[in-house]
Amino acid sequence: MERVWLFSLIPLAIGTVFLSFGVHGLRRAGALRRTGVTAKAWILRHEVRRDDEGSTFHHPVVAWTDRDGRRCEYSSRFGRAVVTSGFGVGAQVTVTYDPRAPHVFAVEGWDMKAVDLLFTVLGSVLTAGTVTVLLVRLLTL
Repeated sequence: MERVWLFSLIPLAIGTVFLSFGVHGLRRAGALRRTGVTAKAWILRHEVRRDDEGSTFHHPVVAWTDRDGRRCEYSSRFGRAVVTSGFGVGAQVTVTYDPRAPHVFAVEGWDMKAVDLLFTVLGSVLTAGTVTVLLVRLLTL
């Protein structure tokens, strides 16, 4: 195998990782849609996180009481650069959570299915494209 072949493994690896993250997110959203329980929640604060490039993302920390009477308080997995008016500190929001694992939840209007869908599509394109190129190269040797 030539060295050039090894470079084709880079988009294959990236595509596989993207596809895995996207499918996991879509499955999680589907499970919440089917078996999740809704509750009224309040935004307590925003956790501010910075990425490697210095961009700032705000992750709302929401609190609610589950149907067993336990207080739940978790940070959203999605962060945004700008906090819109409906998601400021003290705002009341609706969450859908897994009653068996309350840390798995989604904030209506904040969490976006589009991100998981984008990762799935990009991962599929990279993976399928790389596998196709590798197969064509193997068949034309």
